[in-house]
Amino acid sequence: MSRGLNKVMIIGHLGRDPEMRYTPSGRPVTTFSVATTRNWKTAEGERRESTEWFNIVAWGSLAEICKEHLVKGQQVYIDGRLQTRRWDDDEGNKRQTTEIVAREMVILGSRKKRANGEDEPAREDVPFNEDDAFGDDNEDEFPF
Repeated sequence: MSRGLNKVMIIGHLGRDPEMRYTPSGRPVTTFSVATTRNWKTAEGERRESTEWFNIVAWGSLAEICKEHLVKGQQVYIDGRLQTRRWDDDEGNKRQTTEIVAREMVILGSRKKRANGEDEPAREDVPFNEDDAFGDDNEDEFPF
């Protein structure tokens, strides 16, 4: 029997502040976007740049941590899996989106700023693993 692998690892910068919602059962879910940029030189020596945007979804206590500690522009490492959701919009059009369901998040680079402009106190940059907090990974109840 062959096995499949669905694993995504990205390092990039947040494109917007995280938004947290709650499912009808009260489980937190946070969404945000991350941009990754790649640079290269063409055969003619011209510099090129390309940016890819990823939609990220975090569940449970990882969702709460992302909402509390991440801000637009901050560099972050995300480890997760790809998931495609399909639905019909209000006009009956078929829609779909592909997103990364985060399993682990590590804050990289500078720390989050407080409202008064000072850095938050240093924390250990220990990776958070969603599996440590929740054994049941039920994303079937999207609040949006």
